Amino acid sequence: MRTLKSFTLALLAGVAMAVPGALAQDKAPQDKAAQDKPAPAVSEGTAFPAVLAGQVVLPAASFVAAPEDAPADLKVSGKFTSPDRIRNDQVGSVKGVSVLSSKAAPRETGLSLPFQGQPVQGFSGIVSEGDGRFWVLTDNGFGSKANSPDTMLMAHRLKMDFKDGKIERVGTIFLHDPDKKVPYPVVMEGTGKRYLTGSDFDLESMQVVGDSIWFGEEFGPFLIETDLNGKVKAVFETKVDGKVVRSPDHPAVTTPAAPDGKVAFGVYRSKGFEGMALSADKTKLYALLEGPVFDAATGGKEKVGDSEVLRVLEFDIAKREWTGRFWKYPLALAGNAIGDFNMVDDTHGLIIERDNLEGSRHAACAQGQAAAATCFDKPAAFKRVYKVEFSPETAGQLVRKVGYIDLLAIKDPNGKARQGGTEGVLDMPFFTIEDVVMVSPTQIVVGNDNNLPYSAGRKPQQNDDNEFVLLDVSEFLNAK
Repeated sequence: MRTLKSFTLALLAGVAMAVPGALAQDKAPQDKAAQDKPAPAVSEGTAFPAVLAGQVVLPAASFVAAPEDAPADLKVSGKFTSPDRIRNDQVGSVKGVSVLSSKAAPRETGLSLPFQGQPVQGFSGIVSEGDGRFWVLTDNGFGSKANSPDTMLMAHRLKMDFKDGKIERVGTIFLHDPDKKVPYPVVMEGTGKRYLTGSDFDLESMQVVGDSIWFGEEFGPFLIETDLNGKVKAVFETKVDGKVVRSPDHPAVTTPAAPDGKVAFGVYRSKGFEGMALSADKTKLYALLEGPVFDAATGGKEKVGDSEVLRVLEFDIAKREWTGRFWKYPLALAGNAIGDFNMVDDTHGLIIERDNLEGSRHAACAQGQAAAATCFDKPAAFKRVYKVEFSPETAGQLVRKVGYIDLLAIKDPNGKARQGGTEGVLDMPFFTIEDVVMVSPTQIVVGNDNNLPYSAGRKPQQNDDNEFVLLDVSEFLNAK
C-alpha cells in the first residue's frame, strides 16, 4: 500500500455514503436477549518469540531502466508528484518528505523526485521459490492513481543470502497488455506493447501458479492473471456476497455531474486486495481486503461485535471464478491495516497487521518535546505477524488468531542485524511492512515497503531501505 493513499484514508473513511447493493452484516435471527448480549472479545492468541537469523538490505536508491521498447515518457518517473499534479521534468528537483512527519517539522528523506529510471523501491508481495530465491512485487508508484502514470508495474526475482548478508536482483518483468485483455482504457492505450502503469492498477499481492502469475490489486479491486513474462491473460472483477464491489478508483466509478450528487462504491480507497494467499494444493486463491467493506446496514465499516473485520474471499483458479466462500479477519485495533498474507499449510496462514505509524522508539522525541525533524514524535507501536486458522467448515465465520510475533521486539542475541539493531533487539518500525512468507518449517522471511521517497522509519531523515529479515520462529509456526 502506498503511503499517500493510506494517509488520506482516515479523512475519507468517516464519510458516510449511499451505496446501493452494499454489504450488510451477516446476522442470524436472534431474540432480543441475544441481541442485547455483548459479543465476546476476539482473542489475539499467544505471543511467541522471534529470533533474528539474518538480514539483507537493498538500498532505497535502487532503480531499473525502462525496457528499450517502452515509450519515452517512462524513462523518467515521478514527474506528476507535485500537489497540483503539474508536470515537472527536472530530475531530482523535488525533495522527498515523510508523509507521516509533522507539518510543523517535516522530515526530508534524502531522496528527490523525479527519478531517472524506474524505482525498484517498496515491495508489497513475496513468493518463495526455495533456495533463497524469491519473487517480489513492486508497489504501484507514488501514492495515488493520479500521480503515478509514469511508473511501471513490475515484479522482480531476488536472490537473498542471509548468511553473508547479500541481496541481488536477478531479473525483472514489466506488466503489459498487447492483447487488450484489460477491459478499460490504460495510460499507454495507443502504444504497441501497452505497458501498464501505476495509474492503471495498484498491485499489492502476488502468487505464481504453473505458467501464470496472479496479482491482487486495489483500484478495482481486481485479480489480474499474467504469463511469467508479465503479459496480461485476464482481469477479474471482485464479488462479495455474489455482487460486484468497487472502490472509488475503479474505472467505472465516476464523479457525479452535480455538486450535490452521490457516488456509489463498497470498498474504501486503498483498501482492496493487500494480501493474497495460495492454498496448499494450489487450486484456490484467498484474497484479503486491507480494510473493512462498507456496511449499508450501519452506514460504516463492517464489524463483528466491536471488531472491524476484513473479508477473505476465495477464488477458484481452475474455474476462474469466485466461489462465494469467505471468512472474516478481525483487526486487533480499529484503523489497523494488513500488509501480506501467505499460507503455511492447509488451514493456517500468516498475516501482517500494523498500525499507521512509523519510527523507532530509539529515536523518539523526548517526553514533552515539540515535534522535530530529527526525532519521531509518534513512533511505531503495533507491527505484528499473526498465525491464523480457517477451513471450509468455518466459512462465513471469523478466522482464529492462534498467536503472533512482535516485529518491534525481534531478539538478536547473536548480533545478526546489519542495521537497526540496538541492545540485542531489532525492530521493524516501518509504516508499511508488506512481505511475509514461510521458507522452512522453522523460519519465515519478513520485508518492508519503503514507500519511496515518502517513508523514514529507521532514521528520522533517511528514506528507508528495502530490508528483509530471516526469523527463527519454530514455536510460532508449530502452534495450534
